[in-house]
Order: sequence, then structure tokens, then C-alpha cells
Amino acid sequence: MASDWDAAAVRGLHDELVSLYGPAERDGEHGSDAAEPGEGVRQLVTTILSQNVADENTRRASENLFATYADFEAIEDAPHDELADVINVAGLPDTKAERIQRSLGAVREETGGAYSLAFLDALPADDAKAWLTDIKGIGPKTASVVLNFHFGKPTMAVDTHVERVSKRFGLVPDSASNARVHDLLDEIIPDGLKYPLHVLLIRHGREHCTARSPDCDNPVCDRHCDCQGC
Repeated sequence: MASDWDAAAVRGLHDELVSLYGPAERDGEHGSDAAEPGEGVRQLVTTILSQNVADENTRRASENLFATYADFEAIEDAPHDELADVINVAGLPDTKAERIQRSLGAVREETGGAYSLAFLDALPADDAKAWLTDIKGIGPKTASVVLNFHFGKPTMAVDTHVERVSKRFGLVPDSASNARVHDLLDEIIPDGLKYPLHVLLIRHGREHCTARSPDCDNPVCDRHCDCQGC
């Protein structure tokens, strides 16, 4: 089992995953809300919808939401029950409606009325993450997705696949909480690899290092994994 990971070892893991799956590339350019007003807020809302639900249901809920309401102000001001019904397909509709409206209110109050996260672009990644996670219901994964995917900041988003594979590979202790896994991976993964390793670890967790009946017949698991399937 791998231990004492450093930047060189992490780069080696990245290269091995690339050999297995090909490189992970961004779909498009990241940028500031200053260039695309409201896009960061849209990413935040969509990421809240994606919590604990399949991608297809996230897509459907997002389409319903932005087809129903003209702008973020209308979403924030919508009756709670109505908003929950609109996003129902994403699951946990009452909780997610509260988180969305609470987040929109926090953004509006911070900016003096604008629904824009442009101010986060000028902050160091840790400070930007701290601002987002100060909002009740916004955890480190949601904050890291927004900051990395939209702003290109060096934050490592840890979903269930990333956490499982990281623990099996010995990147983090088995006992680490999800928040602690975020902190540890942010420390050991070089900034330029945070996005590609996020993508590649998810793919590995879906295709080989699954929660049940893992398929360990691959060179990456053979070298690094310590699960029961190996």
C-alpha cells in the first residue's frame, strides 16, 4: 500500500491514470463573473442541486429551475414550497431550496445587490473557500467545485469516488472525515493537478475501484490499491 505521498509520487499517479484513461481536459475556459456576469452563481446553484443525486437528475432540475424563473432575484424571492416543487427531481427539494435561497441572499448581501461571485476571483483560494463554506449548507465539496471549475482556483473537490479511491491508495487515512480529506488532498496534490486528478480519480472509482465488487485487474490498482478486491 502506498504511503508518504509527496508531489513527485502524486505526479506519478496522475501519469499512470492518464496512461489508463487518457488526459483529463477542461470542457471550456474558466473565468471570472466579471467576464460572464452570474455564471459563477449559476455554477453554485447547479452544484447545490447536484448534491447526492445523479447527473441526469441534476440536469433536469437545473433546466426546470432556469426555465421557471427569469433571474436569480426571482429564485431568491420564490415561495419556498414552489421552488422545492420546481427542483423536486434533484431530491431533497426542501433542503436544496433553502440552501439555494440562503446562498443567493449571501451573495446579494456581500455585493450590495448583485448576483455575482466576481469578488471571489480576487481572493486567495483558501479565503474564497472560507467565504463559501460560511454559508450554511455549503460544504467543502460544493465550494471546491465552484472555485476550481468556474474560477480555475487550486481546490480539490472530493466526492464519494475520490474519497474512496484516495483512502484505498493511502493518500489519506481511512479514518479521515470528508472535510479532512479535502484539506489533506489540497496539501499534497500540486495545484496544476487538482482538476485532472479530480476527474481521473472519479473515473477510476466508477470503472475499476468501485464501492462494491471492485475490478482491480489494472496496473493502477495493482500498484497502489489495498482494498479487498486486490
